[in-house]
Amino acid sequence: MKTTNSMDKRTEYLALAEEIRGHMRRYYDEDAPTISDEAYDALMQRLKAMEAEDPTLIQPDSPSQIIGGTAKRTAGVKVTHHVPMLSIEDVFTREAVQEWVSSVLARHPGCAFSVETKIDGLSMSLRYRREGDGDFRLELAETRGDGRIGEDVTVNARVIPDVPLTLPKELPGDYIELRGEVYMDHDAFERYNEAQRRQEKKEAANPRNLAAGTLRQLDPEITRQRGLRIFVFNVQDAAPELMTSHCAALDRLADAGVPVVQHRLCTTVEEILAAIDAIGEERGSLDFDLDGAVVKIDHTPWREEFPAGSKYSSGHIAYKYPPEERAVVMDEILTDVGRTGKLTFTGVFHDRETGKPARLCGTSVSRATLHNIDYIRELRIGVGGVYTVYKSGEIIPRISGLVVEPPEIYAPPSRCPVCGHPLVREEDSADIRCVNNACPAQISRTLSYFCSRDAMNIMGLGETLIDTLAREGYLRDCADIYHLHEHRNELIERGLIGKEKNTDKLLQEIEKSKGNDAVRLLTGLAIRNVGLSTARELMRHVADIRELMQVTQEGLTQIPDIGGTIAADIYAFFHEEENRTLLMRLADAGVNMARAEETGGTQHLAGKTIVVTGTLPTLGRKEVEELIVQTGGKATGSVSKMTDFLGAGEAAGSKLTKAQELGIPVITEAELIKMIETGET
Repeated sequence: MKTTNSMDKRTEYLALAEEIRGHMRRYYDEDAPTISDEAYDALMQRLKAMEAEDPTLIQPDSPSQIIGGTAKRTAGVKVTHHVPMLSIEDVFTREAVQEWVSSVLARHPGCAFSVETKIDGLSMSLRYRREGDGDFRLELAETRGDGRIGEDVTVNARVIPDVPLTLPKELPGDYIELRGEVYMDHDAFERYNEAQRRQEKKEAANPRNLAAGTLRQLDPEITRQRGLRIFVFNVQDAAPELMTSHCAALDRLADAGVPVVQHRLCTTVEEILAAIDAIGEERGSLDFDLDGAVVKIDHTPWREEFPAGSKYSSGHIAYKYPPEERAVVMDEILTDVGRTGKLTFTGVFHDRETGKPARLCGTSVSRATLHNIDYIRELRIGVGGVYTVYKSGEIIPRISGLVVEPPEIYAPPSRCPVCGHPLVREEDSADIRCVNNACPAQISRTLSYFCSRDAMNIMGLGETLIDTLAREGYLRDCADIYHLHEHRNELIERGLIGKEKNTDKLLQEIEKSKGNDAVRLLTGLAIRNVGLSTARELMRHVADIRELMQVTQEGLTQIPDIGGTIAADIYAFFHEEENRTLLMRLADAGVNMARAEETGGTQHLAGKTIVVTGTLPTLGRKEVEELIVQTGGKATGSVSKMTDFLGAGEAAGSKLTKAQELGIPVITEAELIKMIETGET
């Protein structure tokens, strides 16, 4: 009979294993880790220690017994590996390296080792086959997946400049399989995030995640544009001449034009530790993120004599460097307003010892993002405080802990530092925003949304042109769009829109948009929590936007699906003097404020809430949502207990999973169209 203590230990073990599996799923499958590599490694070490103490705890699906991810299909089909693509066992101390090397030398005193950089990317194997008596041709590229089944990414691999499409005929044998690490260098990563910032889109967390998502893109042109790289670090299968000495094989491949990992041949423990130190000192000067240093047995046939379990390949270990930290003094906290109205916080600091910017991984660091006000309060950040700073992923500086309390913790402003409008903290969020749509810091985003397809649908007036017109003083709010015709000759003369033909074409689009249904205008006003679906519901209960302006907050809550929070946002918007003035200017310019008259169409979907997800066979998602609304239904973007049906296409994803969990009927496009046309379910 088990004791209470042993049962508690098993409960603790199972909970820890489940926690690690969750992190593995987010890292390998979703490319969205929520903890640092160091924190993950600590959890895994704790699990292994528990298993070592009590081997009866080990389950077949323990994180220590399986490889991280599962194969995805977003860029191809599943492939069974010719040679399993296993992980390398991590060690965290120099003593552990010395112990492993000594165990190998005890069996093979003359053994040599390769010490290599471990790039923080994702593994890909490349299969080459000789064509007749000629060169080897690339026939397949595959991701690691779960280590035994991966994903065919050949089309994308072909557009990575570092991937050789052929290998020279002088190499031996008829078949060569290589394994490498796909990565994104720091310049390419920064270019991507800069573009995302310009477009008001989410930035990538780190180069590894972005590289993983890029390699799995359905469109190889996206892969080409983002600039992936690769280093080959192993010969998986080939003629004996390439499967004897690992370093000799890499050197021969390098001579053939293959980009191979930096490697150094060592014969003693001292040489190995010196090589590890040398790689560590280079961390700050490398143009890619480093995940450690790998030590491999050079004589490939001997590797199988040193197995490390079902999860790890034999004959290797990976040394993980401890994160580099410095103590810094906080000098200033900068507050700015992003183009979505969200406040951003940046800490400016100096090294406590030197009085200069902190040196981390070979670079000088004097600033770090402070994320949000909850993060600031949790770490007790304020001017004069002392904090530890490290580089996350060897590139992004982050504050990791408090050393000395500041005189006072930073408090955010109550008004927008750009326009002076009162700031609002989002409910159930740490974000603080300026909700003034006319704020100069966010005018381009506001106007781009106003002109977008779901709103006023002004073709040709995109973000780049809006930026230009705002910068030149022609646009300060959305009402100014309807006065651009007054500057026609000047705009043509300055070439801000283009020549006469392009300028007139845009002005015609603007004029045409004046006749849009008021639902589009209400959507384009960008009232918090009021998108196209909510705007439709609101306009079903009033004849004109000016009538909506007079509805009380309590009256708004009587409208179906308008809760207290949304009602408060709508009421607040219409009772801001600048917003009322804006609407008067739009009306004076001739922009329609009235609801379109009902045309007497069928109401087969009246009372039904439907979510559409995935890629449908014949219709676009927007088209289907319009049809749902036109026939009395409600088209929403998220699945809940209130959802009546989920219309699912290809790659439906998490919404399909949630619908199945909630028991919501899942229907095809054909079944949905039948419902729209006949009302039959």
